[in-house]
Amino acid sequence: MTLAPYVRIVAQGKGRARAFTQDEAEKAMTIILSGNGAPEAVGAILMVLRLRGETDAEIAGFTAALRKATPDLPTADLDWPCYAAGRTRGAPLFVLAAKLVAQAGYTVSMHGWNSHQSTAADLRDAMDQVAIEGDGLSYQPLETLSPAAFEVLKLRDTFGLRSCINTVLRMWNPSGAGTTVQGVFHPSYRGLQSRAAALLGDRNLTVIKGGGGEFERNPAKSTAIFGLRNGVELDESTGALLDDTRRLHEPSQSVDLAALWLGSQDDPFATTTVIGTAALALWSLGATDTVPKANDMARDLWIDRHSQTRISA
Repeated sequence: MTLAPYVRIVAQGKGRARAFTQDEAEKAMTIILSGNGAPEAVGAILMVLRLRGETDAEIAGFTAALRKATPDLPTADLDWPCYAAGRTRGAPLFVLAAKLVAQAGYTVSMHGWNSHQSTAADLRDAMDQVAIEGDGLSYQPLETLSPAAFEVLKLRDTFGLRSCINTVLRMWNPSGAGTTVQGVFHPSYRGLQSRAAALLGDRNLTVIKGGGGEFERNPAKSTAIFGLRNGVELDESTGALLDDTRRLHEPSQSVDLAALWLGSQDDPFATTTVIGTAALALWSLGATDTVPKANDMARDLWIDRHSQTRISA
């Protein structure tokens, strides 16, 4: 197995190079994940695509290969990828939103790699602080779930640039959940991921430009919503929840996740971030038919977070 034919497809020169078909992309990524591709060829493919931009079919094919290489996992209701892109992220408030969704009776499967971020943004550290996992919510780090994909992701240290693997990991959905939520750092990827998901036959997906590339809603701004609902492409928006000019992760206003959850830290902005993010996830799952109703549902879940037992969705 060699990547040489695939390098020629995308890099053979002006006027002759072309994009991969979905099938070609799947075969190329299968070789990459198997570890049989020459490092030079892997780098050539990833950086050529980085330079010209990946197509919908290429992302779909790469994602299909990763899905086929994934061990069987229990099927979840909601897939929640966590691959922070921003260097200035604060506490991962979205994990408290995921906990609220799980308390509403849904199984939530989170996966990712965040340990390269600041200490405050490390998702595993946050989970230890707040005892997040359990009662329907699980998290699996990329390096144990797919060591092969982790090796491809780490090539960023060699290239000094991100590659399409960052997008593919967000599209992955290793638990085969019926619904997925995704954050992006660059707005142009919202449509790309939606269209690639449609090629894969996915039906329910919500993509937003979130804090540091995570699925995390800024309550002080309107949010453009892309994705799929029952297979139909979404292009909607929802208004701001607060009249505030504060940045989503303000360095001078750090958030202690455990204190916020327990109620010993009062931070209306952070609390509304959690509620607003949970609302979009609940709406994506079909828990309500409108985002405003989902906002009300998420607010009630937050108020009752210590008294309620997990309900059946």
